[in-house]
This record gives sequence, structure tokens and C-alpha cells, in this order.
Amino acid sequence: MMMKLFMPSSLSLFMSLKMKSLSYSNYTSRRMSHDILPRSPYHVLDPSPWPILMAVGLWGLAMTFICWANGVSCNMLLLGAGIAAMVVYGWTRDLVNEGTFQGFHTKKVQSGLTLGFILFLVSELMLFFSFFWGFFHSALSPSLEMGCCWPPVGIDCLDWSKAPLHNTALLVASSCTVTSSHKYLKAGNFNSAVAMLILTVFLSALFVKNQYGEYAWSSFTIADGVYGSCFFMLTGLHGMHVMGGTSGLLYCLVRMLARHFSSTHHLAYTFAIWYWHFVDIVWLALFFIIYIWGS
Repeated sequence: MMMKLFMPSSLSLFMSLKMKSLSYSNYTSRRMSHDILPRSPYHVLDPSPWPILMAVGLWGLAMTFICWANGVSCNMLLLGAGIAAMVVYGWTRDLVNEGTFQGFHTKKVQSGLTLGFILFLVSELMLFFSFFWGFFHSALSPSLEMGCCWPPVGIDCLDWSKAPLHNTALLVASSCTVTSSHKYLKAGNFNSAVAMLILTVFLSALFVKNQYGEYAWSSFTIADGVYGSCFFMLTGLHGMHVMGGTSGLLYCLVRMLARHFSSTHHLAYTFAIWYWHFVDIVWLALFFIIYIWGS
């Protein structure tokens, strides 16, 4: 009798201990999975050496330019260019790994990156606005030293219907081709997207070539008064942005050929296209204000 009473109680005790063990193991596995797998939509970056190294590289580049401008030997400071190039490669490699292969660029992260890039474009717009302000200030109220007229006395302005008009057609065409490339990529037509992007890079290279020829043909320089300063500052700054935008498009072309972009995930390419449209809009303002109205 005692044996019969003992067996059910021991069995129930064993089952309860087993259930507690299973529940503890499940809790432990959930705890471990929580520690390993990120549950936040945000990307918490690991410690990186790239910001401080980029600061050192940019300092070296700035000091190299200052020494060159003052005729001082600066061979050792050229190391800054190498450091900056190394940082650009390493930082870009990390960004590609995080966004393409590790999946850290969630929708929330992409939203933050998009907002940051929009603010960057706004800051670029303010930069150009400041130089346009200087041009309008001198053009609308020319001083006595300029002959009370605009363009100043002695300035032979460039003909807007020649190289400037050709450059305008090139940039507008490149804006159309890069938009077509984006549409082809979203539609899944990879070959057409690559072809249109290559055509865009070719048109941008033609623009830079024509701009260089325009500077060579110009009868005035940046030292020829306020008109020369404003003209070369605005067109030269825009030319630097064109070269930067072309570099961004080439970077996207390499990544597209490496099949890093899909029809739904190509944020870097979207940013490059926005930047190119910004460059195109600024050039249209330059063409109508500097070349046509200001001449």
C-alpha cells in the first residue's frame, strides 16, 4: 500500500522538476538569443579608427596646400594624401559590408541617412547662395571703381550661346540618362541601367573637358576684379561638384557591376542621383544668371 502511494507522488515530483528544467533552458536560450541578435531598428556602430585618421589626413592635405601656396617644401606632408585615400577606401568598405552584407541598414537607418543627406544638400545650396549673393550685390549696384556699369569696364564676357550652351545641353542630357538608369534598375533591367549610367559618366566627362577649354579661352582671370572673382569662384566651385558627382556615379557603377544593388535596395545610388540633379539645377542657375543676365 505504501508502495502504491509513493509511486504517483515521486512521478509527479519528477515531472515538475523536469518542467522547471525545460522552462529554465527555454529562458536561457531566449536570453542568449536576445544577447546575440539585435532587436533594435537602429544601427549602433562599433568603435572605428576612421574619423581620427581622416582628421589627420585632411590636416596633412591642408598643410600641404598651405606650404605649396607659400613656396615651402612639404614632401613629408604628402603622407596626408595617402592617409586620406586609405581612410576613404576603408570607410567605404565598412559601409558596404554593413549595408549590403550584414543587413544593418534597416528602414529606420535608411530614413536617418536620407534625412542627413537632405541636410547636406541644403548646406551645399546655402554655400552657392552666398556666392550668388556677392554676384548680385556687385551687379545691381556697381561701384565707381568698376565704371558704374556691369560687366565692369574692360571685361570681355564669354558668349553664352557657345560653350556654356553646349555644357547646359550636356548636363540636362546627363540628368535624363541617370534618371532613366534609375528607372531601369527599379524595373529589374540591369543591363540597360548600367548602359545609361555609363552614358551619364561620359556626358559628365565631356562637361568637365568643355569647362576646362572655356577657362583656357577666357580673356579674363580670377584676379580681374569682382567679376572675375565671382565668375571663376562660382563656375569653379560648380566644376568641383561636377567632378565629385562623377566620382559618386563611378562608385555606384562599380557597385552595380558587382551586383550590390537590387531593384529595392540601392540607397547609395539614390543619393548619387539626387546629388547629380542638384548639380544640374545649380548649373541652370549659373547659366541664366552669370552667362546671360550677368553679361
